[in-house]
Amino acid sequence: MPRYGGLGGCLLSISLFIIFLSFPANAALKTYDFNVGPTVYAREGDQLLINVTNHAQYNISIHWHGLKQFRNGWADGPAYITQCPVQTGKSYVYNITVTGQRGTLWWHAHILWLRATVYGAIVIMPEKGTPFPFPQPYLETNIVLGEWWNQDVETLVNQANKLGLPPLPSDAHTINGKPGPLFPCSEKYTFAMEVEYGKTYLLRIINAALNDELFFAIAGHSMTVVEIDAVYVKPFTTQAILITPGQTTNVLIKADQPPNRYFMAARAFEDAQITVDNKTATAILQYRGIPNTVLPTLPLLPASNDTKFAMSYNSKLKSLNTPQFPANVPLQIDRHLFYTIGLGMNKCPTCQNGTQVVASLNNITFVMPKVGLLQAHYFNTSGVFRTDFPDKPPTPFNYTGAPLTANLGTTTGTRLTKLAFNSTVEVVLQDTNLLFVESHPFHLHGFNFFVVGTGIGNFDPQKDPAKFNLVDPPERNTVGVPTGGWIAFRFRADNPGVWFMHCHLELHTMWGLKMAFVVEDGKSAEESVLPPPKDLPPC
Repeated sequence: MPRYGGLGGCLLSISLFIIFLSFPANAALKTYDFNVGPTVYAREGDQLLINVTNHAQYNISIHWHGLKQFRNGWADGPAYITQCPVQTGKSYVYNITVTGQRGTLWWHAHILWLRATVYGAIVIMPEKGTPFPFPQPYLETNIVLGEWWNQDVETLVNQANKLGLPPLPSDAHTINGKPGPLFPCSEKYTFAMEVEYGKTYLLRIINAALNDELFFAIAGHSMTVVEIDAVYVKPFTTQAILITPGQTTNVLIKADQPPNRYFMAARAFEDAQITVDNKTATAILQYRGIPNTVLPTLPLLPASNDTKFAMSYNSKLKSLNTPQFPANVPLQIDRHLFYTIGLGMNKCPTCQNGTQVVASLNNITFVMPKVGLLQAHYFNTSGVFRTDFPDKPPTPFNYTGAPLTANLGTTTGTRLTKLAFNSTVEVVLQDTNLLFVESHPFHLHGFNFFVVGTGIGNFDPQKDPAKFNLVDPPERNTVGVPTGGWIAFRFRADNPGVWFMHCHLELHTMWGLKMAFVVEDGKSAEESVLPPPKDLPPC
């Protein structure tokens, strides 16, 4: 469970009601009352009624990261995209149906930087009678990776915004809310997992960090990757994994080493010339019967700038593509979108330096509205957003050549891309050298997508598509755009509503590296956005 501190005593109360709709004969209503950090457990096909009551000093909303929310963006959670936030002292019930998904996802606050401490796991079990497509583990454990600030996060962010600069990086990384014994005075703040020799365990690993991609490894033990973003993959063995903010990875480990205490460790991956929290968080894998006085050994993590490992690891991720779990990759594309990712510098009269760092897609820095975009779309409210987001950058250039440090101004606006219902879409995200190149984990709400291609340098629309994997590409909801490179993904726009797409580095999201898709209704009521719930928070 995440520890509190970054919000100065902020507390979130969640009541969880799970209704088992798949098996009416065994239907039950279960009620849970939690403070911050509960794991949401469900089974494929369940309906969840999650009552969120806000006892924090800040308005808040909760995003159920990776749940598709078919026709029901009202339960998706990003503030001012699909709802206005829940005000202090108020409540909102998220009504969620888990359809066609099983595995590890997560939930988190989706306003300001509050997800620094407001987050938890979502564990979706397969339908009853449906086994895992890999060996049944003896036990399973959630491993949630996070970041920690010694000061109030929002205070630091507000101070930085007055300067027009980024806030200081975090003071620690955490594993299940605890930094581990490599930090001063923190021996008691260490997560430990006991294992029995010869048994196999499933680790559900979540990167809940705000701004850091992370390597994760266990001393002396290999890991078999079996799932990413709640989608099964062809199993492969690795000594370490790379996981970006927003992603989940399930691995199997076998307790087959000499009984001892072994460190699990997480450290940032950063192959760009920027400042990050480079400190290592640790937890302990402890064999039963081994006393706590035995000193653990550390794993050998990849170097912090090991781009070769990152590219190699990601290339091993492939969908199962079996009759039971097919990879339905769109082969014919209706809409090709090419979005450049850039940093910039805009004038800021209220900033101490007169300028502020911004970020953009196709040179557009997104401006958050004052009302929910989904509400504006559903009720045809004019003046809230435009649907003229460009399909390609206004001016082509050598995207990954020498750094460009002049003419860094961007345009601003609340501009969206409209997609026809059930159309097939290909998106290419291209990193650029505006100020400097950098990796970017991008998350698309409301959909999974297939990552059909990636590369370093500039995307070549004539040559690169011939190399796309259209057979068993990884299917996920969050993908890392490599530093100075590109990724291409495909999806079918079969979920009507307004769906956010943004960099999952909180710093870049704050700076405007985001946009949204408006997926039009289909021809029938079953292909249209559901009416809003009566308790939808007011703006």
